[in-house]
Amino acid sequence: MDFKESTIMYAMGIAVVIFVIAQSLFFMVKSWKRAKEIGIESAKLRQTVISSVLFSIAPAISILATVLALASALGIVLPWIRLSVIGNLAYETVAAENALDVLGSSISTEVTDQKDFSTVAWTMTIGSCFPLVLLPIICRKVHSIMGKAVKKSKGAGALGDILGAAAFIGIIAAFISRCIAGKPSDGPAAGFMSVSVLLSAMIFTIALDYLCRKKQLKKLEPFVLPLAMFGAMGIAVLFTQVLPAEIVQFTWR
Repeated sequence: MDFKESTIMYAMGIAVVIFVIAQSLFFMVKSWKRAKEIGIESAKLRQTVISSVLFSIAPAISILATVLALASALGIVLPWIRLSVIGNLAYETVAAENALDVLGSSISTEVTDQKDFSTVAWTMTIGSCFPLVLLPIICRKVHSIMGKAVKKSKGAGALGDILGAAAFIGIIAAFISRCIAGKPSDGPAAGFMSVSVLLSAMIFTIALDYLCRKKQLKKLEPFVLPLAMFGAMGIAVLFTQVLPAEIVQFTWR
């Protein structure tokens, strides 16, 4: 059996998931009891629970996409464990890719060496611990500085959205430029498929965002990112099936 999906790996994954679910249920029950003590109506509590469940669907889809993206290199269990506790698409893929780059591989290539697998697992895990340590120390100060900047603006809410969007776009732009213009050792080769998936994701995102604004579909807004991701993956599968191999495999580095 593949060591990445051995019995002990699945046992660890199941144990982690059970712990996370138990912890969630514990705090949900405690919160429900406390809400009743301070006089919040049951109907409002049920509405809050339903809204929370619906709101969690979109992030869950993004997490599933991340697990599938990492599974080709790391198997299904390690990404499943990592993303059941803490992590997201941006961090997990970058941490795994950086570790594999140092080892002379990439997330598109299956990891067959146990030491390499252990190195990637430790990189992903230790890296995610730093926010837990640093956030209580620096987050309050950063939040205070951003709050002051936002309050000085006439469109306070708009400026806050702009700052958040700018930070996210900056991170994505760094990854894209690294892929397109980087050296071969930086990761998967850039070519027709990578650019096609990028453009497809952009088109899907713009179209879905326009639909949300034009039709006032507020409930669709949380699903724009995951739907665009799956749409772009669908385009990649379609192109792989219908286009000639020389086009699909074309790269410029």
